[in-house]
Amino acid sequence: MNQNNAEKTKDAVDAMMKIIPAKLMLIAGAILLILVFFRPWVQVGAGQRGIVLNFGAVQSLVMEEGLHVLIPVMQKVALMDVRVQKVETDAAAASADLQDISTRVALNYHVVPDKANVVYQSIGVHFGERIIDPAIQEVVKAITAKYTAEELITKRAIVGEAMRLALAERLIANNIAVDAFSIMTFSFSKVFTEAIESKQTAEQLALKAKRDLDRIKIEAEQKITAARAEAESLRLQRANISTDLIELRKIEANMKAIEKWNGILPQVTGGGSIPLIGLGDTPKVLKK
Repeated sequence: MNQNNAEKTKDAVDAMMKIIPAKLMLIAGAILLILVFFRPWVQVGAGQRGIVLNFGAVQSLVMEEGLHVLIPVMQKVALMDVRVQKVETDAAAASADLQDISTRVALNYHVVPDKANVVYQSIGVHFGERIIDPAIQEVVKAITAKYTAEELITKRAIVGEAMRLALAERLIANNIAVDAFSIMTFSFSKVFTEAIESKQTAEQLALKAKRDLDRIKIEAEQKITAARAEAESLRLQRANISTDLIELRKIEANMKAIEKWNGILPQVTGGGSIPLIGLGDTPKVLKK
């Protein structure tokens, strides 16, 4: 009888050993099914943030980069890019002097990472068309209207900075940060462009004429100064002339004549005739 009981126990153990692997396989299959169809995890990539949705409701938790576990069925994650993005936009506006201006601008911006859930809830992922483009159009119009068309050219850096500050203030209210802003081109009407070119040409000619006039004035002043110096020199020379100086000049002249004399005394020829006085070797007589 004991032998029968032992055999029954062995059969029961064998039966259980056959059942257990089947259960393990069933459990493993169920786990695999959950992993494949429900995917209870999410990977947030570089430059992204994950917005947690509990049955579609946005939660306060913002997932950072990496692998995160989810509750199947209940939770889903929407990914949002928070890297710097660039947009180029054309905007038409009027200047303070009522000139039509066409402006092309470039804006670099990014979603504030910690506020990605708020942006997703209030604006969605298409915030470029809903927020950024209208903001650029309005800011460009408002700032352009404060300057004349000529000032938009000469004060381009100031205008660009004013637009950047206005955009930054407007977009940060929607949790979008401005990284950089630049004015790429200003386009004016053909008539205004020709007027600007004519004005620049006139200014260049006027500047050349002014430089020529300054040069002529300087040359004239130099000549006047030279003439004054010469006149002053002559005046001083005349002031220095005196009787003693004249006598001295006579003596100097006589000294030069003596230096040139050859040593022969003057000779007088003829009694009643007109004498001829000379210093040469042969006396000459002028007869009546």
